[in-house]
Amino acid sequence: MNIIAWAILGIIAGAIAKAIYPGSQGGGILSTMVLGIIGAFIGGSVVTLLTTGQIGLTATSFSIPGVIVAIVGAMIAIFLWGLITRSA
Repeated sequence: MNIIAWAILGIIAGAIAKAIYPGSQGGGILSTMVLGIIGAFIGGSVVTLLTTGQIGLTATSFSIPGVIVAIVGAMIAIFLWGLITRSA
């Protein structure tokens, strides 16, 4: 996938994940795009693990199921980031 498709997938998936996930995530358009791209890798890796039983770094494609997987992956990334940065 080329860089423009990655950027579009990242913006779409990151914005939807931020809208669905409760709380305030903050950040601008660049952080939303990065969140969506990271979500595509996390979601693709989870789907690969569930379907093949092997761990591999894979990303989703730019399709409706791929965007859904990227949204779920971005929500996982938001959750993990909240666990890491939570103040005691």
